[in-house]
Amino acid sequence: MGHNVTVYERADKIGGLLYYGIPNPKLDKRSVDRRVNLLKAEGVDFRVNKDVGNNVSKDELEKNHDAVVLAVGATKPRGLTCKGSDLKGVYFAMDFLTANQKDLNVDDKGNLKNTWGDELISAEGKNVIVVGGGDTGTDCIGTSIRQFCKSIVNLELMPINPVTRDSHSNPWPDWPKIYRADYGHEEAKVVFGSDPRKYAVNTKEIISDGHGNVKSLVTVKVELVQGKIQEVPGTEEELPADLVLMAMGFLGPEPRLLDAFQLQSDSRGNVLAKYGEYSTSREGVFAAGDCRRGQSLVVWAINEGRGVADSVNAYLTK
Repeated sequence: MGHNVTVYERADKIGGLLYYGIPNPKLDKRSVDRRVNLLKAEGVDFRVNKDVGNNVSKDELEKNHDAVVLAVGATKPRGLTCKGSDLKGVYFAMDFLTANQKDLNVDDKGNLKNTWGDELISAEGKNVIVVGGGDTGTDCIGTSIRQFCKSIVNLELMPINPVTRDSHSNPWPDWPKIYRADYGHEEAKVVFGSDPRKYAVNTKEIISDGHGNVKSLVTVKVELVQGKIQEVPGTEEELPADLVLMAMGFLGPEPRLLDAFQLQSDSRGNVLAKYGEYSTSREGVFAAGDCRRGQSLVVWAINEGRGVADSVNAYLTK
């Protein structure tokens, strides 16, 4: 559209969750690098290790640029609140996945280059429990297997879906809510002999080994009663656990940037910006993607990226 574009990225690589959040077996990073290189060739100025609010101020952004687009994602994770959730060995899924991806970084010659400053969160030889299903939970399963975990269990709060579509409660053309197995579940079947998922269970407590480390996790079965989840008395079960990964989704964007720009938010804590317009409550500041609509899919990020570009262009040329 003829404008100069500068991208500020707080990580050391461009690509966001495509680079550090999605494991290599699902998305080869050469595909991400190819797209980034195309954008660089088109004139986009990428600046890494630039954390707006820390080493780059919002005043600097607004002074040096005619418009600002926030595309920072929904990176505030949802965690467990039960007793023991603060024990060593309990991590957010994205911390685990990011640490592993950084450990697999390669230099320009294709050699492994560990850029992770802290110790790698490893599942090797451990009993691993992944709390939460979805794509992130599956990625934790697949990564743990590749790190040669001792065992893997995936806890699902909701009951198992039927094998075939229910024409009454789930009629066409609604998306069929049926039982599906992703790559992590299929790999667990091959390695350990069964699907790793336990359905309709909730985490009740995480047990310590007495030295601040996780030793086991207590679950309880649950059921839906008039739309509310209730525990089933007498169904507690203790599972061995050396590593607990919380893959329970995300609550929205980290509030730091919203506060810095003094932006209005919606009832879920996302940046308030109408779909199709993308303009926020601050003149010249726009928002798109997960930070605007909440946790969603890559295809929506692409859609909103194109949409916000149209809106910024209209703002700059009016």
